Amino acid sequence: MSTGSSNPEYVNARVRARRAVLFDDEDYRKLIRMGPSEIARFMEETEYEREINALGTRFSGVDLIEYALNRNLAKHFHDLLDWSEGRTYDLVARYLRKFDVWNVKTAIRGIYTDTPADEIRPDLIRAGELEDATLERIVEADSIEDVVELLRGTIFYEPLSEAYERYEETDVLVPLENALDRTFYEHLLDDLGRPQEGPGAMYVEFLEAEIDFRNARNALRLARSGADLDPAEYYIEGGVLFSRSELRRLVSDYDALVSHIADSRRYGDRLSEALSWLREADSLIQFEHALDAALLEYSDRLSSIYPVSISAVLSYILAKEREVENIRAIARGREVGLAENEIEEELVIL
Repeated sequence: MSTGSSNPEYVNARVRARRAVLFDDEDYRKLIRMGPSEIARFMEETEYEREINALGTRFSGVDLIEYALNRNLAKHFHDLLDWSEGRTYDLVARYLRKFDVWNVKTAIRGIYTDTPADEIRPDLIRAGELEDATLERIVEADSIEDVVELLRGTIFYEPLSEAYERYEETDVLVPLENALDRTFYEHLLDDLGRPQEGPGAMYVEFLEAEIDFRNARNALRLARSGADLDPAEYYIEGGVLFSRSELRRLVSDYDALVSHIADSRRYGDRLSEALSWLREADSLIQFEHALDAALLEYSDRLSSIYPVSISAVLSYILAKEREVENIRAIARGREVGLAENEIEEELVIL
């Protein structure tokens, strides 16, 4: 870990300027009425101008939008690391490993569904620790076993090797994906302890919330997959909302699961609209979108309590992710001819 000076105040000042130019609800309403080419032109008039112009000679339509979004996202998060020093850098860097998890999951899912490498590549977000050369080899891998072997020497290799045996038994990706999540969160919480007050407490509370919502998401995915897997076996340590036994009990009762979140002292007092969305969700996708909205709302509340803490930086990372995912969902929806109301259901907004 780095032992130099930390500079959260400076990083947060830069982050506030970046957050001020994120798309708002009105921008999304405009985009929903546009086709992919029009969306790309709209983006060219925003802070995505550099990426659209750089990629416009090689790509068009949704491909141009996909590549521009991911390149812009990586640039913004690399900027965070460039601005950060000491402990601030350490905390931001370890959180950005989530994109290593995203990229490996994307490659594994692509191989599982026999998706060509050229269709997997646009979904990569090159903002983690894995080098571009490694990502390229992973995308081009012939099998999931090859992907695991390519990660030898990283924090993910041993957990994935163990999970691969379970995958072979079940032919379900959950063991592999959960191994990636658990490894990420285990290292995320390294040496943080459990501070009771101040900015450090807010940071840990944010991470605990993300683990809690990840556990809820994984449990419901397992329940709806029909696979003979015990949700408690894929429980991620570090949260405060569920014990292993509670998760096993609640996974079969959606209403009880949502009530458990709403009735908790921590989340029930700080979440409002997001909890109503959870109650109204009638599909797994809607539930996952509602969880994303809940985490975004929660991170905003934490960052407002300590506006110069690292929590504000993580809140920005989530907000930027949501912007990229929303624009991507709109572009893909328009490409396949979804109605405006159908596209709107795919968006995560507050």
